[in-house]
Amino acid sequence: MTCSPRKINTWQSALINAVTDPQQLLELLELDSSLLNPAQQANHLFPLKVPHSFIARMQKKDPNDPLLRQVLPLGEELRQIPNYQTDPLQEAQANPIPGLLHKYHGRVLLIFTGACGVNCRYCFRRHFPYGDNNPGTQGWDQALDYIRNDKTITEVILSGGDPLITSDATLKKFILRISDIPHIQLLRIHSRMPIVLPARITTDLIDALTTTRLKTVLVVHSNHPQEINDEVKEAMQPLKKAGITLLNQSVLLKGINNNADILTQLSHVLFDCGILPYYLHLLDKTQSTAHFDLPLEEAIQIHRTLTHQLPGYLVPKLACEQPGARAKITSFYTG
Repeated sequence: MTCSPRKINTWQSALINAVTDPQQLLELLELDSSLLNPAQQANHLFPLKVPHSFIARMQKKDPNDPLLRQVLPLGEELRQIPNYQTDPLQEAQANPIPGLLHKYHGRVLLIFTGACGVNCRYCFRRHFPYGDNNPGTQGWDQALDYIRNDKTITEVILSGGDPLITSDATLKKFILRISDIPHIQLLRIHSRMPIVLPARITTDLIDALTTTRLKTVLVVHSNHPQEINDEVKEAMQPLKKAGITLLNQSVLLKGINNNADILTQLSHVLFDCGILPYYLHLLDKTQSTAHFDLPLEEAIQIHRTLTHQLPGYLVPKLACEQPGARAKITSFYTG
């Protein structure tokens, strides 16, 4: 059954009206019903969620649309592939208290929420125990005390889930508490929301991000130039004017962006929005995502081609995480 979304007045109502039924998504895009059964099966493992704003950028009748493939549950997710794990980065070992990950020197990551504005099928935290990392008020006090007691920490990263799925008032209140810790200088927020739902960029959000002494970095997440439309471009302008540093990270995904020309175009359209390419991540070997993976040799060749086609400031770093490493791995080749 195809449902008409209720009238959308705010980004919150847009989320309420996000598509969560595979049948509805297939009907909206006029796709073959043969895709429905595997989509429904995979949907039980990890539920579909995608805003209409993002669906509007997809090509109808194209099952290989690069945006659709990022969100449509597929039968391939049901296969159990050796070496693809529920916790490929062993984040449980860097989770000293609920809601806080401390992997690298000088910075901590707070799992601000387990919810997202879109459920990406390649998500490396699709199996993450968010229920065990929902600390509540008392737990956040403990997390902030942890940060306060470690003066080597100078940067706090809000991640999730997606931290921008929370209200502006909640974000502002929490950011003010972070800024009260004298040795914290940087606030970094990782969010897919500005890309999939640009209406999320409100004046109150910008106020929340700029109301303190902290230097603010917003890392958005776009994998394909088709994701960047005029609405996204317009949403980025007030963020830039407010002095917020904008970066992008992508994941290298088979069948979506494993092509140097596509990634070159992405870097250019991002720069037109005032966003600098930051990381091009190798896929984390997460259970149910193996169909997005590609050989390291292919990834290196794609990245090498990017270095030939783009000026240095538009080339994202090819990167991956390894459990227990003291930093991301970014050296795969020379020359």
